Amino acid sequence: MTTPAPVIRNRDAVAPTACPCGDAWRVLTRDDPTPAGIHFVHIKESAAVHYHKKTTEIYVVLEGEGAIELDGEQRPIRTGDVILIPPGTRHAARGQVKVLNVVTPPFDPEDEFF
Repeated sequence: MTTPAPVIRNRDAVAPTACPCGDAWRVLTRDDPTPAGIHFVHIKESAAVHYHKKTTEIYVVLEGEGAIELDGEQRPIRTGDVILIPPGTRHAARGQVKVLNVVTPPFDPEDEFF
């Protein structure tokens, strides 16, 4: 059995990608030997409500404050908060917020529904 090589990648080495919540820097993806994806996300006010059938997301709020909608309920969020979003939960974060998003399994665009 071959052990995968370690990966070190800086967010600035990755181009941002538009996503339902804003802009995402997908630093670790399903192309890497990882059980979870890692994304830095800048949330935008017009974030689209969406859900995943197979994906669990964990948002770690690194900076700012705003709100997250979870199955229709608005909850305030701020720096230091951690939000666990199980599969099937309709969600959208909004506000001037920067989050670290831990995605397991790694993000698959086929598992994103609006």
